[in-house]
Order: sequence, then C-alpha cells, then structure tokens
Amino acid sequence: MAHSAYPHLGESAIEKLLDALERIRRIPMPGDATLGASTLNIGTIQGGRAPNVIPDHARAEIFLRLVDSGDTLREAMVAASRGSVEAKEILYIPAVHLGSVAGLETTIVSYTTDIPAFEGTWGKPFLLGPGSIHFAHTDEERVPKAELVESVQIYQKLVRQLLQQ
Repeated sequence: MAHSAYPHLGESAIEKLLDALERIRRIPMPGDATLGASTLNIGTIQGGRAPNVIPDHARAEIFLRLVDSGDTLREAMVAASRGSVEAKEILYIPAVHLGSVAGLETTIVSYTTDIPAFEGTWGKPFLLGPGSIHFAHTDEERVPKAELVESVQIYQKLVRQLLQQ
C-alpha cells in the first residue's frame, strides 16, 4: 500500500490482478463435440481502499463451465496466475451427459447442474423443467404460467415412460 502520488512506493494488487485476468482470458477454452465450448465468466472483482491509495488487496471470482475434465484448463489457470496472484479452486462440478426419453424433446444447455453431486444415488439423471435459462439471473427472471401447466404433462409422460422400463 502507498499514497497514489508515489506509486513507486507500493505494488498495486489491482494491477496485478488485472494482468492475471487478461492472461486467463487469453487461455483457449476446451471444447466437446456434443457440449460445445467451455466458457469463462469473471463474475466479481473487488479491491482497494480508496482512489488515492495504491491497493494492497484485490480479488476476483471466475466461473468456468467445463465440457471436459478441466485438467488442461486448470494447469493453464495456475500458469497464468503464477508469480502475481494466488488462484484457488473453490468448487468443481464435472461436465455431464444426461439421459433422454423417447418422445421428449432434448437440447444441449450451457449451464451446470448439481446432478453430479448425487453420484447416481437416484439412478439415471434427467434435467428438465419449465422456463428458459436465458431469463435466469436477470431482472426478467420468470416462468410463464403456460409452461408450468405444460410441465405437469411432461413430468407425467416421463414417469409413465420410466415405469415401463
């Protein structure tokens, strides 16, 4: 930390973080033929004490949606961080390929789910429900009533099909 009039007396944690984030943003994202490309989102950045103080702390939270094991990307993140910032993995959720049921429309989605945490305890997992992920985490987040009503029929169809297996 130092007075901003004398930047040579301090080391800006924010500048170090921004440099590391730029290196991280340049890491090629792995892809999968079915799931598409991995994605990276810098979701939060915090740091500093005041505009006239060379910041002694900074922090960012990054969310990666993986489509593979993440091993290569994990190594690249550590390398991009080395020497300037500390990188910590907080949560790892592997990419999943879920089941489908004949007669029910399927799609590939670019978001994660808690399903891997159940480790197959409840059998073959399915991910379905009303609403659109495109509205999630926005001011417009909603599920139209018509889709809620339709989802009851979809769930009934799913249960009937699974009971026949």
